[in-house]
Amino acid sequence: MHRLEHLSTIIADLGDIFAFITPITAVPVIVAVIYAEWDMLLPMACVPATFFILGMLLRNLPRSERGLRLSTAMCSVALFWLTCAMVSGMPFILGLHMGFTDALFEGMAGWTGTAFSMIRSVDTAPHALIFWRSYMQWIGGIGIIAFMIALASSTGLLSSKIFRKEGRDEPFMPSVIATGRALWKIYGLLTFIAISLILFTGLSLWESVNLAFSAISSGGFTLHEGGILYYDSIILELLLIPIMIAGAVPFKLYYLIVENRRWSLFGDEQVKLFFLFAGAGVAVVTYDLVFFGNFDFQEALSHGIFMTVSALTTTGFQNANLRSWASVTVLFLALLTFIGGASGSTAGGIKLNRVATSFRTLFWWFRMLFVSGKVLFPFKVEGRIVPRATAELEAAKNMLIIILSVATIFIATLAVMQFHLTAYSVTDIVFEVVSAFSTCGINNGYVSPDMPVVSKWIFIGVMWIGRLEVIPVVMLFIALFGRSD
Repeated sequence: MHRLEHLSTIIADLGDIFAFITPITAVPVIVAVIYAEWDMLLPMACVPATFFILGMLLRNLPRSERGLRLSTAMCSVALFWLTCAMVSGMPFILGLHMGFTDALFEGMAGWTGTAFSMIRSVDTAPHALIFWRSYMQWIGGIGIIAFMIALASSTGLLSSKIFRKEGRDEPFMPSVIATGRALWKIYGLLTFIAISLILFTGLSLWESVNLAFSAISSGGFTLHEGGILYYDSIILELLLIPIMIAGAVPFKLYYLIVENRRWSLFGDEQVKLFFLFAGAGVAVVTYDLVFFGNFDFQEALSHGIFMTVSALTTTGFQNANLRSWASVTVLFLALLTFIGGASGSTAGGIKLNRVATSFRTLFWWFRMLFVSGKVLFPFKVEGRIVPRATAELEAAKNMLIIILSVATIFIATLAVMQFHLTAYSVTDIVFEVVSAFSTCGINNGYVSPDMPVVSKWIFIGVMWIGRLEVIPVVMLFIALFGRSD
């Protein structure tokens, strides 16, 4: 009985959120009207209509009167993302006659901000569907935070329990409502700036809007089969780099800059780490391309800068064919992709703050091993001493997520290779799985409409698990199949 009450509360919360996002998902219908794609009106209208119906039906389910637990919010996040991917795949079934698996893959790639695609010919797809792909990534980029805002408003979760930067005690911002408004204003402003920069290259407003949506959301969908290489524009590549970086740094910093007029962007630990990894990545990739790939220095540097930023921000744009790269370079790029961007950004990966916490914890543990048990070394975060019990708990949680992330990639890689005898090497498969887990989408060729159905389902699961950083999906499975207390 307790489990049924718990699940009923989760599903009822989803009903509130589905009703909330209904008008947001109706925007592509306007695009279909603008381009006179009358045959796309029904496919595009089915998304907001389905969300509205689900919202009205589910929000009336009984809710548990017990105190709301954080596990409930996590389960809601996981189920919400899965449902959104399924519903968002409907236009691809109705408009392009794609199969259910391919449509679900496209929907999951959109909502998770992954550049993988099952559409065989993007260039000939209707404008409404092309926009829907970019738009999914844009609303998905801020979607997790927006979901939590709406969930907290409807269920009474304290903002201090949701909008808390990992490893810190202070809330993200003063209140749930203030957080929501500030985030959307910041996101809208960054998107407007991104569109303006891309327009500067001479591209049309249509191309600029779609590319800006994909870049600022760390998504990576493009409008052509050739991706960024289609435009053959070094200026476009250079302008996309700061846009990708803008989406991968903590949005809290933008809030501090706007509200407090404190230009402290480069004083943040995650930002420092980002540029440290980016600099090292550019150097290594450029070196490898020159000495292993026989590229000239200028071409190697161009690929090194763009691909390193795309991998570290998990955006998924690419200006190079990875099949011609040395295996060691591909694996190094996979490492950058696995790390990802900052916590509190649109980027995927395990996040830079976890990398920082892991190194800080290792040094702390090793220092204690070499001294007397009576000596106490403080655990410090940004100059502030954290109580030992709190530090050990946060370190354990941090390492748990990293271990589960590595385990997910390992199991998924084995599963793909077990069910598909392919000419692609282990390095290629590992890279593709890491790219999916970190919701990046840089592709070396394995992920395509022609890969086996079982591989498509594995990648769908990996994108879902990776975007939500493992724990919410685990909590959902425990709620569904675990023992009831």
